[in-house]
Order: sequence, then C-alpha cells, then structure tokens
Amino acid sequence: MWDQLLSKILHGDIKSIARCISLIENEVPGYEELLKALPHHTTPIIGITGPPGAGKSTLVDALIGALVKEEKSVAVLCVDPSSPFHLGAVLGDRIRMSSWYNHPSVFIRSLATRGSLGGLHPHIIEITELLKVTPFDYILVETVGVGQSEIEIVGLADCTTVVLVPEAGDEIQTMKAGLMEIADIFIVNKADRPDADLFLRNLRSMLAPSFSRHSTEVPIIKTIASQKQGISDWLQAIEAHLAKHKEPDKRAWLLAERAYHLIERNRMKDVNKQRLKEAIEDLQRRHAFNLYQFVQQF
Repeated sequence: MWDQLLSKILHGDIKSIARCISLIENEVPGYEELLKALPHHTTPIIGITGPPGAGKSTLVDALIGALVKEEKSVAVLCVDPSSPFHLGAVLGDRIRMSSWYNHPSVFIRSLATRGSLGGLHPHIIEITELLKVTPFDYILVETVGVGQSEIEIVGLADCTTVVLVPEAGDEIQTMKAGLMEIADIFIVNKADRPDADLFLRNLRSMLAPSFSRHSTEVPIIKTIASQKQGISDWLQAIEAHLAKHKEPDKRAWLLAERAYHLIERNRMKDVNKQRLKEAIEDLQRRHAFNLYQFVQQF
C-alpha cells in the first residue's frame, strides 16, 4: 500500500496526498515507513505568522494568486486553533481562500493544532516533509495567531513572515523579543489605515538593534491584502531571502530543529494526558497530590 501511495504522491495525485496527510495525522500503523522512504527534496517552506486579526488568511490568498500568475504551484497548510478538550478545530474560516480549492495548481489543507501549544500541528514536520516530495513549487504554512509560542515556526520555515497591523502600536512595545526576532520579513498589513506610516517608523526604530545581528536589514513591507497591494513586493522579498539562504549552515540548523522536535515527541509518546488526568484525580481523591512528586515518576 505504502509503495503505491508514494508513487502517486511523487506524481502529484491530490487524493493520495490528502489521504497520506490523514494517515499521518491519525498515526495509522506503518506511516513512519512511508516517511522513511521519502526521497530528498528542498522545496521551500514559507511561514506566515502574527497576531489574530492581522489578515494572514487574506494575505495568503493574495500570495497564492501572485504565485499562480507566475505559473507556480503551491501547497498551503492552514493551522487552526483547536479546543484543548475535544481537540477539534475551533476555526474553519478558510472562506477567503475558497476560490483556490479546485484550482489544479493549488492544494489547501486545514489542520487543527490538537492541543499543541506551539501554534503548529503536532505532525507539521512530517506533513511538510511529505509535501516536499510532491511536484509543488512552494509550501505555505499559515500558523494560528496564538502569540509568543508560535515562534517555533522558525524551526520549520525557510522564510518566515511576521504580519502586523497599525493598531498594534502599543502591542509591539510589549511583545517578547522572540516573535519579533524570528522574522525574515515583516508585513504591515491594512496599511491604508490611519497612522500606518507612524507605526512603520516606530517598528523600524524598535527593531534597529536586532538589525545589527543580520547581514542585511530585515525588509518591512506595507500591504493592503484585501486590495492585493504590496503582494509583488512581498514575493520579491521572499525570493531574495530564499536565494541568500541556501547555504549549508542554515539548512543544517533548520534540520537540527526539526530532528530535535521529532526526537522530543518520540520520547514523550508514552506520556498520555488522559492517563495523567486519571492518575491526578485518583491522588486528589486521597488528598495526596503534589505536582513535583507526581512529575518525577515520568
């Protein structure tokens, strides 16, 4: 079965790609054998992240349009937040991209975070590795806007865009360094709103110290995603970044990050939240629960 699926995936069969993603998500026995058989590919992964309401989905929709116009094919992973209780997706708002669902050059898949705290799907590495061997030219990953914890996108993406809006003026002053320092490109979306230029100047001055750690200044691009303005500038910045960062050191660092996450998860696989909850409830009934003594068992 796996050999046949792999052959179909390599030839870009959409149904087989969708099926394999489901098999990985559900950890169907044998899925790891499929992953071990994947050939080496270096399809670029472009991460788009930022706070809720910044217009990430509308920007991704516009970027898909720009790539398709250049006769490129693109796979899109939209990571939605999920309930920590039943692990189902809370958001399903992919209406902005609905015009691309049946386009032959575009593959779109929504994924729930399934309780993962990092703003990404727990199997995002495996799913992106699978998509790399398909004939798509680019892989876009739009992460859930959960705040600081989404900085793990930097370990996944070859180029990371952080999207902000002018109303975030006071917000960026209090943002932790992490989210601001992961950006390879900044986008100030909804740039037709009042104070957009002032916000951009403040952002540039606030980031000035971190620019010194980069060989070139991090681009800050103004966009109005709903009107498709600034998208070509964004795509040029992505291409320029990808062209500069093909050196082995960057690639090795990204692969080390992915390897670390996979090893960490593999070692944690026997630690089940439901069993932890049941054990805690049992101890609480006996009024004998100490969190630190409890975690030492694991």
